[in-house]
Amino acid sequence: MALPDSWTNKPSAIKDYLEAIRQAEPPDRFSIKFLDNLGFKSTNDRKFIAVLKSLGFLDADGKPTPRYFEYLDLSQSEAVLAEAIREAFGDLFAINKDAQKLEADQVKNKLKTLYAGAKKTSVIGYIANTFAALVACADFEAADAKGKPGTKKKDADEGAKDKKKAPPEQRQPIGDRLTVDGLQYHINIVLPESRDQAVYDAIFKSLRDHLG
Repeated sequence: MALPDSWTNKPSAIKDYLEAIRQAEPPDRFSIKFLDNLGFKSTNDRKFIAVLKSLGFLDADGKPTPRYFEYLDLSQSEAVLAEAIREAFGDLFAINKDAQKLEADQVKNKLKTLYAGAKKTSVIGYIANTFAALVACADFEAADAKGKPGTKKKDADEGAKDKKKAPPEQRQPIGDRLTVDGLQYHINIVLPESRDQAVYDAIFKSLRDHLG
């Protein structure tokens, strides 16, 4: 089941947790002591460590994963979080691809069906609120764009290819001497003065016979 078992009963603190993580040096192991050092000393704060594991930010031993380090890059942290949410709540997104747009109560109702009695209603409420708080810190549009890098560059490259494939610009003929298809010859004939029409008929007949 692509649904988390973790949750926090302090969803309003999620934004602060994430901000503190981005500002701090990554630990060798994300422990309760490390969380205390970040300024979160309540026992309720500790539940967020399990949430980070559900999101794939930490492994089972609490060691930061590659996703954790990707999240530290402020230029993509919100997109990385969105990808993590989609993965952790995969079953929810399977029934609603825009689950991030649902209200907390709507998420709770969907999760009741998905958990099918495996969790108490109160716990499902905490999970729904945790989901909503995480979504508020994520950027799903950026996550979609992150999966399609180089679009503008690709369009530019295709445009360049089209220009290469385009036929060369044809030159216009210079005067009457040259065309694109080849050479044209022009013959000027000076007809003799004659009152005898037969002379002209003979000349034009000869032209037709020899020049086509």
